[in-house]
Amino acid sequence: MSLNQVFDIAGSAMSAQSIRLNTTSSNLANAETASSSTDEVYRARKPIFSAIQADMMGQGGGAQEAGFSRNELESAGVQVDAIVESDVELEQRYQPDHPKADDNGYVYYPNVNVVEEMADMMSASRSFQTNVEVMNTAKSMMQRVMTLGQGQ
Repeated sequence: MSLNQVFDIAGSAMSAQSIRLNTTSSNLANAETASSSTDEVYRARKPIFSAIQADMMGQGGGAQEAGFSRNELESAGVQVDAIVESDVELEQRYQPDHPKADDNGYVYYPNVNVVEEMADMMSASRSFQTNVEVMNTAKSMMQRVMTLGQGQ
């Protein structure tokens, strides 16, 4: 792996963590949004990540033809495949005086766990910071390599 690939991989990870932070903040912003029916209530969203695989033989799929397994392929970063809604049960509260109460007096709230979302936000933020440090280290290494022959 060349140092140039480090920037692509770290950049894709930063982009993925950015999406993770955005979905988490959306979940937190809607955590206490009331609704009168289960069809209208906000549902927590989560991004689904997958590794981007680049074959070691070049761009043309030569690794598969050369007999390399999928596990032997080189990672080229991460991507967001989808953002899915959580299937965790919604919270139903009996609040007959609430303006959004249904005919039976129930109000429906999102399936957002605020503690879990805050932990997810801290994790995504730290992952983003780690990838910034990786990029800075790679940049520093490239600068040192460029100055190797100058001292003679």
